[in-house]
Amino acid sequence: MAWIKTVSPDEATGLLRQIYDAAIKRAGKVYNVIRMQSPRPRVLRASTMLYMEVLHSAENALSRAQREMIATAVSRANGCHY
Repeated sequence: MAWIKTVSPDEATGLLRQIYDAAIKRAGKVYNVIRMQSPRPRVLRASTMLYMEVLHSAENALSRAQREMIATAVSRANGCHY
């Protein structure tokens, strides 16, 4: 059980609702890695923007597949299933 009190998608309003809606559009659901940041929607927005820039920017020298492979290897090394 998590000790971070999160905001469920059903309870989200304002900026958090917008972020959750975008997450659902992008991934089909709101993953826990997003929900755990829900108490601080502005921080979540900045975190999401950084993620999108690092992994999804067309200006990156690495291919999308290479970036995903690096992210997967780092997650595995850290014992994270995301």
